[in-house]
Amino acid sequence: MTQTAVPDPATRRVHPAWWVAAATFLALLGAAAFRATPSVMIEPLRAEFGWSIGTISMALSVNLALFGITAPFAAALMERFGVRRVVSIALLMVAAGSGLTVFMTASWQLVLLWGVIVGLGTGSMAMALIATVVGRWFVARCGLVSGILTAASATGQLIFLPTIAHIVQSAGWRTASLTISVCALAVVPVVLLFLRERPADVGTLPYGSDRSGHDAATSRSARGGRPAPDQGPADVVPPLRTGAAGLAVGTLVRAARTGTFWLLAGGFFICGATTTGLVQQHFMPAAHDHGMPMTTAATLLALVGVFDLVGTIGSGWLTDRFDPRILLGAYYALRGVSLALLVPLFGADLNASVLAFVIFYGLDWVATVPPTLALTREAFGATAPVVFGWVFASHQLGAACAALAAGIARDALGTYDAAWYGGAALCAMGAVLSLSIRRAPAGPGAAAPPTSAAEPAPPTVDRTREPWWPARLRGG
Repeated sequence: MTQTAVPDPATRRVHPAWWVAAATFLALLGAAAFRATPSVMIEPLRAEFGWSIGTISMALSVNLALFGITAPFAAALMERFGVRRVVSIALLMVAAGSGLTVFMTASWQLVLLWGVIVGLGTGSMAMALIATVVGRWFVARCGLVSGILTAASATGQLIFLPTIAHIVQSAGWRTASLTISVCALAVVPVVLLFLRERPADVGTLPYGSDRSGHDAATSRSARGGRPAPDQGPADVVPPLRTGAAGLAVGTLVRAARTGTFWLLAGGFFICGATTTGLVQQHFMPAAHDHGMPMTTAATLLALVGVFDLVGTIGSGWLTDRFDPRILLGAYYALRGVSLALLVPLFGADLNASVLAFVIFYGLDWVATVPPTLALTREAFGATAPVVFGWVFASHQLGAACAALAAGIARDALGTYDAAWYGGAALCAMGAVLSLSIRRAPAGPGAAAPPTSAAEPAPPTVDRTREPWWPARLRGG
């Protein structure tokens, strides 16, 4: 293969990888505009159509499930047809699904538009897009960049949730839906202009690579000297030409033979259940049950997004330096404690205790993503984007189950208390699963990239993997 000419780094002020990361951030921001809305819409839809919270939660559940199931196929589609094309179509689907809700008159239409169309659209971006962009464009700073991109959904929530709540209250939910549609459409030109496919398209190597394709910074410092499993320039890996569905399913079959995959998927199932499914969808109606004004509850949920931005970026920084298993265990344990303490904190007025919960929970919201992605990259090498798509699918299945279960529990018991305590118990399980993951030792046993673009190699499984309790936490 012809060696790609690499411009002198001194002649370039900003590496193209950062422009790609910025365009990706905006794309995720556009998708987050709709994802921040469901909890604001529950009360207006119930008031206008008389639908129960359980009925509306069914649409939320379908949305979250498809959002997750689409992810691994989206990663394969990006390999087959290109990132820009897939992301642009996904944004158009989000815009269409949101805009058409203004015409709905029956609950099945809510499930179709809000659940199916928008679920497929947002699922075609999300974590699969993050894994693809980080895997192709970055060798150094992978944890930090994945944390920043993950925080895009939190930033979208920060920007849109109070705004949408105000629009719903002043102009109605239909105007809010149209606003979201316009926001998603506005991101499409940015994606088409700035979201390049691979470093080779602009004649460069991934950020952090020297001319031979090796990342000196990563090899000497990341995770205690443990080399990244996908070291080497991304632009020497040609795009895959196999069917997207076959690639996604085949990768799942190979990954499912390893215990690491099931531990990561199980932990992420709990992560989705206790964040996107439980708190994001039901915090506002639960606060409303206690007499808190909807705009106040929306502001609190937006504050979760503020501190999530800080927490996720900080988690990415920590992931580049410490054992990601220890980080995951701590995140889940602390999240469980905060959920267990939430029930007595609710009240009609904003108080310091509820604010403390919002800050604490926000810092922990999706701080789990950078260490989970790092462990996936380490275990599965070049197939990590598709594998992580399946891990993220479990996240959204957990969210779907929790969203539906919490709505049914509220209808049956008249309170959300059982849902919060159940979430706390799940978090304790998540901590145990995370600390049970074994890591491959540095050196020849590390996962390698596939030998053929047409047939990705199965992940390397080293049966001698060390346990999670090393004497030194740094690097495992």
